[in-house]
Amino acid sequence: MRSVTIEPETRTGDRILYILKTKGPDTAAALGRRLKVTAMAVRQHLYRFRAEGLVAFSDERRRVGRPARIWRITERAANRFPESHAELTLEMIAAVRAAFGEAGLEKLLAERTRRQLKDYRTRMNGAGAALANRVRALADIRKAQGYMAECATRSDGTLLLAENHCPICVAAAECQGLCREELSLFQKLFGKQATVARIDHILAGARRCAYVITPARDA
Repeated sequence: MRSVTIEPETRTGDRILYILKTKGPDTAAALGRRLKVTAMAVRQHLYRFRAEGLVAFSDERRRVGRPARIWRITERAANRFPESHAELTLEMIAAVRAAFGEAGLEKLLAERTRRQLKDYRTRMNGAGAALANRVRALADIRKAQGYMAECATRSDGTLLLAENHCPICVAAAECQGLCREELSLFQKLFGKQATVARIDHILAGARRCAYVITPARDA
C-alpha cells in the first residue's frame, strides 16, 4: 500500500483554520507569529479559504495607522471539524418524537445524562478533590470526545471551561434539550463544590460554548 504524504502547505492551512476555530478571530500577522511563518504566507491561505467560503474578514479601525483586517472562520468551515453521526442522530431524534412524543424524548435525554454522569465520575476519580484539577479532568474528557475543550483559571478565582467545537451541534440545533442537559451534567459533576453558568453558546451565535465555574464560598 502506498503511503500518503501530507504536503506542508496543507498542514499550514489546516493549522490556520484550527487556530481561528480554537482561539477566535485574528490578523494574518498574529497567525503568522503563532505558526512561525510570514504574514504573506498566511494571507495566501486565507484568501484561498475566503474563495472557498471557509473564512471571512472585517476591517477594524485602530487609533493609529491603517485598519486591521480580522479573519474568522465561517459556519461552512465547521465541516472541516468532526461531527458525530449528524444524519443518524437527527433521524433518531425524529423517530423518538414520533413514537413517544416530547415526554419520551425528555426521558431519553435524562437517561443519557445519567449514563454520562456515571462515566465522567469514574474517569475523574483520579483527579482528586481540588476543583481546578477536576475541571481540568473534565476538559480532558471533553477534548477526547471532540469538543476541543480547554480550561483556565481566571483572575477572579473562577474557572473557565471553553469548548471550541461542538461535535453534536446539528443534533443540538434540532433538540436543544441536549444543551440544557449538558449544563445540568456539569453542575451535577461539581455538586455543592461549585456553580456552573454558561456564558457563550454556539447555538446563540457565539464561536464556542463556554462555562464559568465558580467555587462555593465554603468550599
